[in-house]
Amino acid sequence: MNWHRSDIFAPLMLVVGGREKYRLVSSLREAAEALIGDWPSDDGEEYMEAVKICLDAIHGKLTAHEAREALIRAADEAGIPVIRVVH
Repeated sequence: MNWHRSDIFAPLMLVVGGREKYRLVSSLREAAEALIGDWPSDDGEEYMEAVKICLDAIHGKLTAHEAREALIRAADEAGIPVIRVVH
């Protein structure tokens, strides 16, 4: 399990409120931290699915790409704009 690697997770930017208006997510770890620690609501089907998929990806059962896509769907559900970073 290597959830710190950023090369397998295409970066994206979440536009959130609070102290840090923009949150860069470029690894599975950062995706998990955003979902579990900073999400505005802890309910919603896409949110719950994103948490599960992210944890499965951390444990190597799913890909980082699947976790990234689940995070984007959860952000859409929560009304959080996403900026996809191109590199």
